[in-house]
Amino acid sequence: MTADADADAIEFGTDGWRATLDEFTEPRVRMVGQAVATYLREDGDAHPDAADGAGTVAVGYDARDTSRGFAEELARVLAANGFDVLVPPRDCPTPVVAWTVRQRDLAGGLMVTASHNPPEYNGVKFLPAGGAPALPEVTDALADRLAEPDPLPESEWGSVAEADLVGPYTDRVLDAVDADLSGLSVVYDAMHGSGRGVTDLLLERAGADVDRLRCERDPEFGGDSPEPTAAHLGDLADRVAESDADLGVANDGDADRIAVVTPDRGVLDPNLFFAATYEALLDEGVWTSDEETSGDVVRTVSTSSIVDRVAEAHGQSVHETAVGFKWVAQAMADHDALMGGEESGGFGLTTHVRNKDGVGVAVLAAAVAAAEPYDDRVDALLERHGAIVQDRVSVDCPDERKGPVLSDLEDALPDELAGSAVEDVSTVDGFKAFLADGTWLLMRPSGTEPKLRVYAEASSQERVDELLAAGRELVEPLV
Repeated sequence: MTADADADAIEFGTDGWRATLDEFTEPRVRMVGQAVATYLREDGDAHPDAADGAGTVAVGYDARDTSRGFAEELARVLAANGFDVLVPPRDCPTPVVAWTVRQRDLAGGLMVTASHNPPEYNGVKFLPAGGAPALPEVTDALADRLAEPDPLPESEWGSVAEADLVGPYTDRVLDAVDADLSGLSVVYDAMHGSGRGVTDLLLERAGADVDRLRCERDPEFGGDSPEPTAAHLGDLADRVAESDADLGVANDGDADRIAVVTPDRGVLDPNLFFAATYEALLDEGVWTSDEETSGDVVRTVSTSSIVDRVAEAHGQSVHETAVGFKWVAQAMADHDALMGGEESGGFGLTTHVRNKDGVGVAVLAAAVAAAEPYDDRVDALLERHGAIVQDRVSVDCPDERKGPVLSDLEDALPDELAGSAVEDVSTVDGFKAFLADGTWLLMRPSGTEPKLRVYAEASSQERVDELLAAGRELVEPLV
């Protein structure tokens, strides 16, 4: 296969490049490494001869069988381009790498992971200086620079060294979380991923009594996808109930996402977790930092408006973005926000690292629960702000049809949906129709699958189901 063909097979999506292992090959991974090296030399904020760590790149990897080998390939390419490279001795969470890039002022970072995808996948994420996700202009620049490795003379090569990235990160989280978790019982589910031995130990160091579930490394993830959704967390919910634990916490494969289980609600709706945690940060501090932020919050277009109600009650602003944490992270910086999040379980704190952090937020969640159980917090939240129900369905749609469908939707969107007038439409990401009865319906293309997503929010499941049916009826004929 030619280099051009290899380059054509690499496509940077919502969060890096992911593919099955027949496509995700060593030659292509080396091309990504070369693209990153070229980008950092030509367009990045750092150069190989810069001081204070600016010529250094961190390369992390998840628990998949192939990830360490791919990380070593990336490290060799970067070193051959003059960069010093830090590689952890074992697989580690993506947020640890992101925080390291920020804390050490590195040129950037690479993370070999397919996140929550099944074991037959792998992937790679590029983290620019600062540790936030790469924006499209960066991944486009990488795509333009995909090439076979072009090493410098050997005398100019950088070094590759193993380094403890986890220790400094965990010390920082414990400094930031203002709580003693003594007496709090937590069941932690690593889903066989890279949060094991990190999130659970952090919780223990903070004083919690931790019961571990799926905390052994298994590159096959127990035959399941390491995705922390209700469909995959039945055992965690059962363990919390059986052991009378105060809280359950799960991370995905690379531990940048979090799910929480409560005694009364089971797997807690991520929207309610977001709103309750944000409210606790505003009211109780919980997370401390020398850096100052506003009390604003950032959420994606598909995330529940209950977050808006919390912000409004506290005199704060909400900043809505397209789906994808790269947009959340950018808005967190633009508005100096306190917190950012999305309904898929990705949350971050601006003063820590502008990226999804399922590890630090897990300890934050435990601190919030220690002060007042999430079930009580959510009960009070719904009492003050009213019940909110959100759900979504997917409609099969080939990638090449997504653009035309959106174009057709602009003309097809009616004045009324599910018996209620359309009062306003947002086009931040797809089409989000705000209806006269206070509900909303969102139709947008998936960034990771050949599907259209239809989301709805209302005060009851019955009304949500009506809205989703109306959305499906609207988009299916256009596909």
